[in-house]
Amino acid sequence: MAEGGRRYRAFIGSFTAAGGPGLVTADVRPGSGVLTVTGRLGAVPDPSYLALSPDGTMLYAVSETADGAVAAFRVGRDKPEPAGPPVPVDGSGPTHLSLYAGHVLTANYGSGSVTAVPVRSDGSLTPAPSGVLQHTGSGPHDRRQRGPHAHQVQPDPSGRWAVSVDLGTDSVRVCTLDDGIPALHREIALRPGSGPRHLAFHPDGEHAYVVNELTPTVTVCLWDGDAGSLKPLTEVPVLPGAPAGDAYASGIVVSPDGRFVWTATRGEDVLSVLAVQGDGLRLIGTVPCGGHWPRALAEHDGFLYAANERSGDVTWFALDERTGLPRYDGSVEVAAASCIVFG
Repeated sequence: MAEGGRRYRAFIGSFTAAGGPGLVTADVRPGSGVLTVTGRLGAVPDPSYLALSPDGTMLYAVSETADGAVAAFRVGRDKPEPAGPPVPVDGSGPTHLSLYAGHVLTANYGSGSVTAVPVRSDGSLTPAPSGVLQHTGSGPHDRRQRGPHAHQVQPDPSGRWAVSVDLGTDSVRVCTLDDGIPALHREIALRPGSGPRHLAFHPDGEHAYVVNELTPTVTVCLWDGDAGSLKPLTEVPVLPGAPAGDAYASGIVVSPDGRFVWTATRGEDVLSVLAVQGDGLRLIGTVPCGGHWPRALAEHDGFLYAANERSGDVTWFALDERTGLPRYDGSVEVAAASCIVFG
């Protein structure tokens, strides 16, 4: 629920190359999950992933293009306003970003690298990266794993480490910044051919869950924040049976109370709910995503949201407190929707 009359807003990214409007803002109706689009901003091409500053005053967006860039926006009462020109990331196809140690980090899928761009005191970006960490390696999938493909980068719960997930090398890298340059601390191998895409931490700070794109599963891991180490424990399917074709698992979210994990699978157009059971997970069931090709998930105020890229909408679901199962409640049209964040 909104507290003290606070206004909650959603920020939605989209692929302009596929007809999307760019950055979209929407108001969130308290208690109902309903989104109402209030503005659109086509300031950068393909702002496919977004991140808000902790105080909610700045919004950062990748530009998922061959050249690759990141942009900063000031969040006002109306639509966000650019805070300077986009900054090249010296990598191709940045598909994810996060804030870490005074920098914006981008995961560059095309070039298989992680870039650090310093953030100024006013929230704007310096005009050039401070450093790039190039991933190396490959995997057994002939078409998708011929080289590294960094798909996500984020800080761990302690804020000491940055964790990057690489679909092409079947691994997770734990990094730090050394004079602004991303430096590898350790690399953790996952099952060959699994194709890890995104990682989500449990609220306890001791478990992490990696959704695998090439095999629709979640790898359950132990996380040691003191050592900066990830230990894979088990791998759990997110579908009740074998998919008809390539499944393309995508988003993953852990419930704020730590009882459930939700995932999205694009090839099946479903959302899955898994119950957390100690050091494992149990698949409870799946529900239709309400659209086509759910690329990303987000939870806010007791509702689950799916950005459905190919049907061009964002759907929302009420969550059963006992089972965690989502119940479709509504949708809003956003062409080529790719992600959604709340602030």
